[in-house]
Amino acid sequence: MPWKDKLKQLKGDFDSLVSGGGQSHSQAPPPGQYYPQQQQHQHQQQAPGYGYGSGPGNAPPPSTGPPPVPPHPPQQGRPADQQNDQQPPPPVPPHPPAAGAAPNPVYWRPQFRPDVPVAAEWDAKLGNGPDGWGNQELEHYTAKPENAFHTPDGRLVIRALANSAASSSEQRYTSARLVSRQTLSRDRGVLTGFIVSPCAAGIWPAFWLLPREPFAWPTDGEIDIAETWNGDLENHTCLHWGQHHEPQKHRVLGTRIPDMHTRPVRYDFAWDQPGGQPGQGRMLWYIDGRPVMKAQVPPGTRPLRDMTILLNVAMGGNVCAGKTPANGYYDMVVCALWMADELEYGGWGRFEHDWGNPGTPEGNTY
Repeated sequence: MPWKDKLKQLKGDFDSLVSGGGQSHSQAPPPGQYYPQQQQHQHQQQAPGYGYGSGPGNAPPPSTGPPPVPPHPPQQGRPADQQNDQQPPPPVPPHPPAAGAAPNPVYWRPQFRPDVPVAAEWDAKLGNGPDGWGNQELEHYTAKPENAFHTPDGRLVIRALANSAASSSEQRYTSARLVSRQTLSRDRGVLTGFIVSPCAAGIWPAFWLLPREPFAWPTDGEIDIAETWNGDLENHTCLHWGQHHEPQKHRVLGTRIPDMHTRPVRYDFAWDQPGGQPGQGRMLWYIDGRPVMKAQVPPGTRPLRDMTILLNVAMGGNVCAGKTPANGYYDMVVCALWMADELEYGGWGRFEHDWGNPGTPEGNTY
């Protein structure tokens, strides 16, 4: 009977108030607002501690505080008994710097301010692309403020919205795919981002690099710095320069990060390509200050200085194994982003140390 249904609804509302139920993700807050501790539609069970894979050189950090940075390699010609009398460099901070602060010398940092339009520094890709962006993805990318916006506390939010009841296919799954107008622009440098990633079935956030348009994919090269899918709580560091049937032209390495959806994870990508010579140079990927993968620049790829930065949240498709996200919103929160002349702690001496360390893996082929 109708009165019984009404009574049941009122009782449910009362129980929810008493139990202090959290904000529902079935309805997104207006642009400019987000919930830092509720980035995904359904919370995943969080395992204790960090996860850095099981390969050599991926030992977990101390139980308290951020992982320390390895000390500089010994200087040539210095007596062995004097090589360890210096204190190691300070640890990498676990949280992003305050708004407006960044290590020096920084040569590019986008403005994440509410009074600065996202379009001032980023181009927005639109639509569903050929064959769902090549992966049969569900989302339609927009340039609307509900899908990409700056917050009052100086962050950039990429918001994917799922509403399976929408009448139009273009409105059921919407998101943003931003491409920086700024390129890496130099033959040597470091790109750093602090990012909270949404983790849920059918959701695929990514922080990655592609050459400035026009380019030929994948032969010109693709570099993936941070991506995860289907709520697996694992970062997939990748390098691609060939088709899927060419396994030798791919490098992939997974790093488990159980709390990547609840805190800003630090990602650094460092490159050294003297003269921008194709097929020459070196690259290192870091997560929370730890080197997780290294690779030579593949032959035939575009110079790294031509690479642009991409930020997006994809939905469904092949990579997500056909899973469809539940109705709701999914925020990728970029807390800080910059490019600098060298690694923040240890500079190029640290790069050489990590490159020469046999414990820094080179990734796996397909």
